[in-house]
Amino acid sequence: MLRVAIIGGYGNFGSHVARSLAGDPAIQLILAGRSLANARAAAAIIGAANPAEAGVYDLAGPPEALAALRPDLVINMVGPYNGQSYAVAEVAIACGAHYCDIADARDFVTGIGVLDDKAKAAGVAVLAGASSIPALTAAYADAACEDMHTIHTLDYGISGAEQSNAGAGTVAAVLSFVGQRFTQLIGGRMEEVTGWGDQRRVEIPGIGARWFGRANAPDLDLFAARYPGLREHSFWAGHAILPMHFGTALMGWLTRLRLLPRLDRFAPQLVRIASLFNWLGTGTSGFFMTITGEGPDGAPLTRRHFIIARSGHGPFIPCIPVIHIAKAMAAGRRYEPGARPCLDIVNLTEFRAAFADFDITETAA
Repeated sequence: MLRVAIIGGYGNFGSHVARSLAGDPAIQLILAGRSLANARAAAAIIGAANPAEAGVYDLAGPPEALAALRPDLVINMVGPYNGQSYAVAEVAIACGAHYCDIADARDFVTGIGVLDDKAKAAGVAVLAGASSIPALTAAYADAACEDMHTIHTLDYGISGAEQSNAGAGTVAAVLSFVGQRFTQLIGGRMEEVTGWGDQRRVEIPGIGARWFGRANAPDLDLFAARYPGLREHSFWAGHAILPMHFGTALMGWLTRLRLLPRLDRFAPQLVRIASLFNWLGTGTSGFFMTITGEGPDGAPLTRRHFIIARSGHGPFIPCIPVIHIAKAMAAGRRYEPGARPCLDIVNLTEFRAAFADFDITETAA
């Protein structure tokens, strides 16, 4: 039986992962976090095939607290990952446990290779970024490579449903790049852009137009090497509720002028303010992706994909890879030891199979 410790297992995203794994008779769940009382309460009501255990573990340690849970796999669901150390992954390695997370922070995901030697020596897999970015976006690009000899441009974005993204960790992750400078591939060179800048309007079939601003992601570093020939690469993010979207843009502009400090420090306060606008939302998230390239004969090819998540199901999508990893390991799959971003782990067919469990539709053009 695979002992799966979910750090943050009673939080917004962690509880969804726990519920998704609870019915697997090959999994022993351990729900852990800073509060033993909360962990016990969550474990008591989850109705797992094997009665769930509860434990205490804080990101700050001590290491013995995680070792006491005797995990085979540690799933770190505690964000934001911007500025977070690799302490959880390092302790998991020391315990001889595999590790994964839903990080979408650029430096955190791209830097996980510093643990590669330790992970290989311990014989465990450490997978960072088992989330929408880079796992899902890479799955789409990999599928395009079946038809395309070369990918030239990748352009995609996520527009969230506000009622579904109320956690301070999620908000802090977005705010960490608003008004900040980062690089992306433009014309074959890495150029600086401003987070939440260059506003654009994109039509998503089924939900209409949504506004987007530039966003930071680990993909912007990882994909240039993954897809030789890539010359243009952009990632975008937006709020479904217009006052919130353009309010964020205004705060980003003030931050860029140094009239405001980094915005992620205000995440708890901004979550409370944002909740006042929830009545304007629909609970519908949208994703678009355009891939251009050329076929083996040199002919130009374009692939367009859209995902619509209704009923507040958008936040379930980033959780798909960690759920897949846990279930696959419980079924006997063994991932190659080492520390790396979560690429080549969940393919597009597997993502699509997972979409069927939610109010999610996907279209292509």
